[in-house]
Amino acid sequence: MSAFRFNPLEQLSLDQLRRRTSQKWQAHGGDILPLWVAEMDVLLAPPVAEALHRAVEMGDTGYAANHGYAEAVESFAASRWGWCSFPTGDTRVLADVMTAIVEAVRVSSDVGDAVIVTSPVYAPFFSYIAHCNREVIEVPLTVDHRIDTAAIGAALEEVRKSGRNSLVLIANPHNPTGTVHTRAELEALAEITADLGVRVLADEIHGPLILPGSSFVPFLTVASSENAMTFTSASKGWNLAGAKAALVIAGKLAAADLRRIPTEIDYAPSHLGVLAHTAAFTEGVDWLDDLIAGLDANRSLLGQLLAVHLPAVRWTPPEGTYLGWLDCRALDAPRMEAKTGFAEAIDIEGHARLFFDRAGVAVNSGHIFGSGGAGHVRINFATSQAILTGAVERMGRAIAGS
Repeated sequence: MSAFRFNPLEQLSLDQLRRRTSQKWQAHGGDILPLWVAEMDVLLAPPVAEALHRAVEMGDTGYAANHGYAEAVESFAASRWGWCSFPTGDTRVLADVMTAIVEAVRVSSDVGDAVIVTSPVYAPFFSYIAHCNREVIEVPLTVDHRIDTAAIGAALEEVRKSGRNSLVLIANPHNPTGTVHTRAELEALAEITADLGVRVLADEIHGPLILPGSSFVPFLTVASSENAMTFTSASKGWNLAGAKAALVIAGKLAAADLRRIPTEIDYAPSHLGVLAHTAAFTEGVDWLDDLIAGLDANRSLLGQLLAVHLPAVRWTPPEGTYLGWLDCRALDAPRMEAKTGFAEAIDIEGHARLFFDRAGVAVNSGHIFGSGGAGHVRINFATSQAILTGAVERMGRAIAGS
């Protein structure tokens, strides 16, 4: 195990976690071990907890003022990623990253336009874009889970021939594969989209969660990215999904469109959320470092457990996030056709259904992530080593008995 001051993932027992009322622990109940939705089994980082306690003690629960949030991200980005030209003035605080992406899609395109996604990809991309009355076009990742820039360019040309405009929506780090896109890959994407006059929207919500061996490159730091918008928050890095607040950051050519997002949307962020996210980015870095060390240890443990209990499963250890993308196609288990659209995040079929029914382990079914997802499952390893070990052991016994 990596050395760290303490491990945030080892502070809570299974009994304590089962008393939680969040979706992760209440959606299934019973003896199910929930390793599905992107929520970590941790206590709040102390600076975040202290900020919230202060607000509650003062009755400071009014409308969000948003003061300091962008500056907190700016400071974090400069020290963590070397982003020293952060456009603090060209930002908006919105409720959450998906809400922000939807609003960005609306001001950046027209009804009937196309949005390119690199599948398999975060399942809500499909439904949220469809609800905006835009067409989702999938351009699969390569076999080693990298961006296929040539294929994206070809897809953009096809859309142009149809007389419509396009956007490209990426996740970096990528969800569900955990791929962290390299500077060269992002530069190639920025160049081809700039040449075609196409905006890139980059979901960088997992950006703080880069595991040892990889480096994160914010999209707006690469050449030819001036027309892009990026989206971040502390919700994944510090487990604050229930404390709503996200930051949209615009390149200089996208700033005017960012200002076109209706001002009514500015009332949606939670004041407590803004306080929590600001505290996380400014004072929660030491805690984050300890968390990443724990996630790195769990990444290694998961590989060891798979080798012993599910040796037919193939995976590429993620470079970022706390999500494992498991290729279960070699297992003697139910298979199903890939489908996309309005599948909910708790939709479980195929191998995920087998693990749920026979092992009592909830993981995400790969089909909800689009093309290339069938026969896969996504597992959340941001939990204690005891729970992770017990879950994979259960999964192994389920396959052995199938």
